[in-house]
Amino acid sequence: MRTTTRSTRIGLVSDTHGLLRPEALDALRRSDFIVHAGDIGHADIIHQLAELAPVTAVRGNNDKDAWAAGLPETDVLNVGEVFIYVIHDLTQLDVDPAAAGFHVVVSGHSHRPGIAQRNGVLYANPGSAGPRRFTLPVSVGELTVSGRGIRPKLITLRV
Repeated sequence: MRTTTRSTRIGLVSDTHGLLRPEALDALRRSDFIVHAGDIGHADIIHQLAELAPVTAVRGNNDKDAWAAGLPETDVLNVGEVFIYVIHDLTQLDVDPAAAGFHVVVSGHSHRPGIAQRNGVLYANPGSAGPRRFTLPVSVGELTVSGRGIRPKLITLRV
């Protein structure tokens, strides 16, 4: 008898600021879930992402129009055994993720893509998929979850 464990792909995107590039959509296309870590810019962005997969989105500091009023400042996505805490600005984090049982914190705001491990928690910032800022790359990310295993990846988009 052969047992296979299906992995779950979570697309990560942030700081679109109203611009959802075709390259970002292509990179997120095979996601089982999509997380948008704020500064979305327009409700249409969430609708386009939702055509690909269920979306967990938080409000960023620039999401001030009426359409964004219903978005939470933080949210949690549970994928199997993995709990993912989503916040736009990591400096606003007011919970100890490890003590609260979170395995991953996804944030945006800085436009700097990065992956770090601290106190047993994976911190992932997919960077900015919207307008280019300074010399920073245009990027998205992904998490591949299998059981409790989490494999992060950053994807620089060719734009």
